[in-house]
Amino acid sequence: MPPSEEKSDGRLVRTIGRWSLAALMVNTMIGASIFGLPAPIAARLGKMSPAGYLVAAVGVGIIAACFAEVASQFREAGGPYLYARAAFGRFVGIQLGWFTWLSRIAAVSAVANLFITYLSEFFPEVKAPLIRAGVLTVLIGFLALVNYRGVSAGNRVSNFFTITKLTLLGFFVVAGLTALAIHPTLRLTPAPVHANLGDWFDAVILMVYAYGGFESALAASGEARNPRKDIPAALFMAMVATTILYIAVQYLVIHTIPNAGATSKPVVDSARQFLSPLGVKIVAVGTLLCAYGYLSANMLHVPRVTFAMGERGDFPAMFAAIHPRFRTPYLSIVVFAVVVVAFSVGGTFRWNAILAAVSKLCMYGVVAAALPALRKKEPGGDSFRLPYGMVFAVLGLLFTGLLVTRMRWPEIIVMSITSGLALLNWLWVRRATPPSLSSH
Repeated sequence: MPPSEEKSDGRLVRTIGRWSLAALMVNTMIGASIFGLPAPIAARLGKMSPAGYLVAAVGVGIIAACFAEVASQFREAGGPYLYARAAFGRFVGIQLGWFTWLSRIAAVSAVANLFITYLSEFFPEVKAPLIRAGVLTVLIGFLALVNYRGVSAGNRVSNFFTITKLTLLGFFVVAGLTALAIHPTLRLTPAPVHANLGDWFDAVILMVYAYGGFESALAASGEARNPRKDIPAALFMAMVATTILYIAVQYLVIHTIPNAGATSKPVVDSARQFLSPLGVKIVAVGTLLCAYGYLSANMLHVPRVTFAMGERGDFPAMFAAIHPRFRTPYLSIVVFAVVVVAFSVGGTFRWNAILAAVSKLCMYGVVAAALPALRKKEPGGDSFRLPYGMVFAVLGLLFTGLLVTRMRWPEIIVMSITSGLALLNWLWVRRATPPSLSSH
């Protein structure tokens, strides 16, 4: 075992440093959505859509600040599930564990379906049902195997995709901004859009979905070298990097495509305005790398949610099993991969995206509420303390509460089903003696 890979309580291996944690967050936040969301956001906000990302960044930044304090108090794997359990007890913890797990399964499955859509641009035959199922199984199975054999390998794969993704997106942004500066005739004036308050709410919800994912990377805290110091710094770096990139991409889309809100492939269509055919192909390949990088990041950290739940008796004990050689939660990884393949093959992008989006609202609100609850329980805790933390918590609850008002009946139904499954889980484990839970 390399010196840098020290064990955590003799079980998981602490090998994820500050930069790797930030890269994991960026990789999870910047998935395939950056290649599709600029169009619907432009349709709602028009020329104000780049500024809209600043509004969303403020709201998500408030939530991320709450996460920074709450997450810094924990050295175990588990993420939001663990925070909710410590702050509000077993029932709320199990509820949030289900929302976290199912939202990530749905989000990963949605991106897996998008990957097939992008791949069909090069190989149309992948749309055939059997070939599609086979490709999905191989893609997800490979990532599961990498993470099964060790967190260091999974971490390196995630870092590789993050660097590649940011390089390709940086190429698109730099090439586009340079082209607009050298050839002013390329610049288009966005069509006027009269956005009302409802349009702003809907656009911000889409942007929050784009920012979502940083919280899931925190599920791997049990393998971070110094979570109390690294989590706040990594969150800040990830938020700044993604905000800059989102604004730049949105700006290019609305200023290079006529009627940008009507296109289905905004980034690729934008690239066609200022890149050669080879450059357009590079950007198209970039969509595949972004999608697969997103899958790799989730395969690394999401199984740690069920591992943490199994370790505390809130899920079947087999999910807490550690491989004797590779020191990974191998059964949690295998089960997650199998379920993702099933959701990907049997579901659609729209169905999976709805399940992912509604769960985040609940998760963000609970973590914001956990900040004052944990301060009350351990006022002298050795952790990062957010200045004006109570104000941030209240603003976070208001922000998520406003977003919830835009939920429609399909989302409410999915939320109710998820909560019902969590309730059955709680009824199943309630008779067991809850194991002691330490927040530190």
